[in-house]
Amino acid sequence: MEESIKYLKEQFELGELDIRTCSPVVLAYIGDAVYELVIRTVLVCRGGRQANTLHKRASSYVKASSQAAMIEALQEDLTEDEMQVYKRGRNAKTVSMAKHATMHDYRHATGFEALMGYLYLTDQMKRMIDLVKLGLEKTGGTP
Repeated sequence: MEESIKYLKEQFELGELDIRTCSPVVLAYIGDAVYELVIRTVLVCRGGRQANTLHKRASSYVKASSQAAMIEALQEDLTEDEMQVYKRGRNAKTVSMAKHATMHDYRHATGFEALMGYLYLTDQMKRMIDLVKLGLEKTGGTP
């Protein structure tokens, strides 16, 4: 997974992406998918379960309230750049809101997803995984 973005860029002949020009909502869009893939991978590799059970477990980690709890636990561990990305995501204007989340959780979750997208798109998978592990540890989560 460490080389995934480089591999995609090579295979699809993609140019470099200037992350500073990406909107925080776009970063959150990719970050949501990457974070969910990380959680699903961990769940599958930890033992064979039925797909329905896997989905329920994964959903409990990727819902807005869980992501908001993770980022709140991680804030003191973020670098200055990571905190800026998180804040940009958290403060982004969106036209919709999750059905089962408070505005507080939704905004913090969007910031968390933007951070995950930023780390992925800047080839910082190790840092992303380290933060996810730390966040799970601090919030008592074990996928």
